Amino acid sequence: MENIALIDSFSEFKDNKSIDRVTLMSILEEVFRAALKRKFGSDDNFDIIINPDKGDLEIWRNRVVVADGMSEDDNEEIELSEARKIEPDFEIGEDVSEEVKLVDLGRRAILALRQNLISKIYEHDSTNIFKQFKDLEGDLYSAEVHHIRHNAIILLDDEGNEIVLPKSEQIRSDFFRKGDSVRGVIKSVELRGNKPAIILSRTSPAFLNKLFEQEIPEVFDGLITVEGVARIPGEKAKVAVDSYDDRIDPVGACVGVKGSRIHGIVRELGNENIDVINYTKNEQLYISRALSPAKVTSMEIEMYEEEKNGKKGRVSVLLKPEEVSKAIGRGGVNIRLASELTGYEIDVQREGLEEEDVELTEFIDEIEDWVITEFKKIGLDTARSVLETSVAELVKRTDLEEETIIDVQRILKEEFED
Repeated sequence: MENIALIDSFSEFKDNKSIDRVTLMSILEEVFRAALKRKFGSDDNFDIIINPDKGDLEIWRNRVVVADGMSEDDNEEIELSEARKIEPDFEIGEDVSEEVKLVDLGRRAILALRQNLISKIYEHDSTNIFKQFKDLEGDLYSAEVHHIRHNAIILLDDEGNEIVLPKSEQIRSDFFRKGDSVRGVIKSVELRGNKPAIILSRTSPAFLNKLFEQEIPEVFDGLITVEGVARIPGEKAKVAVDSYDDRIDPVGACVGVKGSRIHGIVRELGNENIDVINYTKNEQLYISRALSPAKVTSMEIEMYEEEKNGKKGRVSVLLKPEEVSKAIGRGGVNIRLASELTGYEIDVQREGLEEEDVELTEFIDEIEDWVITEFKKIGLDTARSVLETSVAELVKRTDLEEETIIDVQRILKEEFED
């Protein structure tokens, strides 16, 4: 009966954990040596023989025979009279190997030993999972919804590994039920205590990049490369693509006929609007393409000596009045993504600003700052640009009430009448 706890431990973990025989033997020996050290003060003179497949265990203590009354260390020395109880022909100076039964360790020590064994095997299993997923950081991964919390979704993969999809890494329109399959990229893997914390992300630009690799054969094969990705998750994204083969149109290949290829990616991302542009090392042309659908008249680039806030320079872009709102986009989304994609701060200037026109900021004493900001978001930063746009159009394109817009236009008209 003394081996029963050990045998149970062998069968419980050998069958359920992906631990090879050599590793399991190493863990078992480490656990038993720790128990022997606690019991006898040292484990240096013990031999441990383990067969994890059968649950067999033998522990042998090796001691030197000394004369009666001359033993200074009962763990490493055995007196002659005691040795002859084992074998009657032992002599002083000879080595004695004596089997140690588990029962000799005591019931409490055996229970502690088994608990330590369980802990060590779980620790080994967690370390292996950590290493496995650490190598997958940035890769596409799928798992099934197991539990939904207010701040995260807990997923389980096919091997039962727990993966967390935090609320902050979910697309705003995401809605999942228990049992749904969820795709994302492994954003980070950390060891918290002895447990790996695996974080999945659907908002990372890397997720969009990996979807291009999976859904577009030319990207997967390396014929087309994704040179840059900028995203506002679930709303809009810009992707710059290139090909070293002049026979391939990278944008056309990625979008497909009538958007057939990119449609699956858009659907996966909650109908995120994706602009695909041709990458080029010509900075001015790249910035112009990034500001699409706006058409740029001209630009001036000022390079920084050192990067500022992750930007390598500032660009002053000149646009025709009707192109300004396209360049900025609703809520400033288009210009923000263009800036992120190209690595430049972008300032938009209206072409042909009349001398008698006035910047909206000049009316800060009469018009609230947040109202002016709403107009700027759609590219209207002067008095005339606001006056030349109908009230109905302004109501449609901003978050302002009709009454507020009428009042603003009245203030601006008075300026020019004066």
